[in-house]
Amino acid sequence: MTIKLGLTGSIATGKSSALRAFADLGIPTFSSDDYVHELYRGEAVAPVEAAFPGVTVEGVIDRERLSRHVVGDPVRIRQLEAIVHPLVRAGIRRFLAGAEASGEAIAVVDIPLLFENGVDWGLDGVVVTTVDEAEQRRRALARPGMTVEKLDAILARQMPQAEKVKRATYILDTSGPIAATRNDVAALVAKLRAEAESRR
Repeated sequence: MTIKLGLTGSIATGKSSALRAFADLGIPTFSSDDYVHELYRGEAVAPVEAAFPGVTVEGVIDRERLSRHVVGDPVRIRQLEAIVHPLVRAGIRRFLAGAEASGEAIAVVDIPLLFENGVDWGLDGVVVTTVDEAEQRRRALARPGMTVEKLDAILARQMPQAEKVKRATYILDTSGPIAATRNDVAALVAKLRAEAESRR
């Protein structure tokens, strides 16, 4: 039986680094953000363009143009989520079913709004990445195109870090160097693999 893990955390808390660390250890991983990029080049183009005219460039959704339509507008955000989230959920379910069918010991799904969206994913545990809030803001504001206003709008939609940590099965503090995060992920994987082996 595959141990199905969700990976979540607020913006700029090291989710991508943690997901890469799992993948580098041979664990099947699914990135919701990468999948949305795929959808914006394919299945989601027509419905998103219909809802937000002018956001498509050469047949691909331009995320910066789309962002200008929705950031700070809860109604428009919900409209976009109603289009995209069902497609992502279907992708996640296919991924987890595939991992189970392949007999994988562990599979990890990165879901940024895992706690916020209220979906029962049938997960066996949730890994939460966390970092000091000052460092979180520093990392986020260093991203291309990020502004204080945009960051505050994003954070307003996300559950506070402290609450996510309370709900976590496993916690990854990414405040240190990436090597430390990778070591923590390796230790967690070793523990989970041992648990999976003991169930057989």
